[in-house]
Amino acid sequence: MQFHLDGMTCGGCARKVTKAVQAVDPDANVVTDPPTRLVLVQTSASRDQIAAALREAGYPPRSQ
Repeated sequence: MQFHLDGMTCGGCARKVTKAVQAVDPDANVVTDPPTRLVLVQTSASRDQIAAALREAGYPPRSQ
């Protein structure tokens, strides 16, 4: 699944995003790209679970 996070602007943000996703699913594969603000997540968790974790971490996904 793919998310666009307007607030993810640097490597520090990317680490926080990865940590938030992996708090929901420790086995999740997370690829972040701060310049484009895109996050790709391979996980067994639902899209809603991941979106909620990102919002809680301060990086609300853009509505798609």
